[in-house]
Amino acid sequence: MTSKAIYVQPGGGYDKVEVGTSEAQAPKVGEITVRLHASSLNYHDFAVVSGMWGPSERRIPMADGAGEVVAVGEGVSEFQVGDDVVSTFFPDWLDGQANVEGFARVPGDGLDGYAREQVTARATAFTLAPKGFSHAEAATLTTAGLTAWRALMSDDHLKPGDTVLVQGTGGVSIFALQFAKLAGATVIATSSSDAKLERLKALGADHLINYKSTPAWGEKVRALTGNRGVDHVIEVGGPATLEQSMIAARIGGHVSLIGILTGVAGQLPLVQALVRQIRLQGVLVGSRAQQQAMVRAIDANGLRPVVDKHFELEQIVEAFRYQESNRHFGKICLTW
Repeated sequence: MTSKAIYVQPGGGYDKVEVGTSEAQAPKVGEITVRLHASSLNYHDFAVVSGMWGPSERRIPMADGAGEVVAVGEGVSEFQVGDDVVSTFFPDWLDGQANVEGFARVPGDGLDGYAREQVTARATAFTLAPKGFSHAEAATLTTAGLTAWRALMSDDHLKPGDTVLVQGTGGVSIFALQFAKLAGATVIATSSSDAKLERLKALGADHLINYKSTPAWGEKVRALTGNRGVDHVIEVGGPATLEQSMIAARIGGHVSLIGILTGVAGQLPLVQALVRQIRLQGVLVGSRAQQQAMVRAIDANGLRPVVDKHFELEQIVEAFRYQESNRHFGKICLTW
């Protein structure tokens, strides 16, 4: 079936985004067809669409996709027509230790993504969405939700009473705040905006730090924890924030390296890591099994994502320009 799709021409760039059509074939053995209704914006998607890391060939962007199953191929028992589903970031990483490198098999980058109305794919490229979620809410889970879940729950086995530091008010950081509070952890949150800090407080943040007025915020974190430091840092800033994150971590603490908002290269404060025996863990989203565990947890506790603003599918460039403005709090979604 032919339906609407957004394309980015080779090399990327907002002037190379166009509306076209795509064909969704009837599902074969092990496949499902999904009527897509929503996607959500992530920094990785921005890099592809804006041309920062543009595609090498004409590509349908967006790694996150949520919608309804409209057809089921032979041999598929996990899904039925009418089920609400959400895509997985790595359709080939089903379970176990990480076995993927880079983005060659990631929808919206190495493969066509979900900025389209219909798609036919292997059933394992999707999981069930949480019960009662809108399609836009479900679409926030593929990248941002699962990154936060893996960092805290899979990589570091967060426990009640632990202390977590989150940076800023993007999707990963807000999900990490929500998951940490559900686990009974104390959360310290940073932002450059006092207004956004108040919104983080309303979500459960226990301590707030404005990193513009407190540039040495790592020491502030240590003071808030009796000079112990936090158990876990959700590090989304990159080179310019890593040293402060390491100062903020406890001896043997865990720093999840997630974001590159301040660049892709910088000096590593190696002495800080060595003398304090800090564990630095690169995090690139997670597996399908981890996503299923996250969905089960959400179904059990009723967590709802924070969605800042909705745009129509054809407004994809406008949506990314809004993301660039850094005015958002939580996730930006495309809905259609």
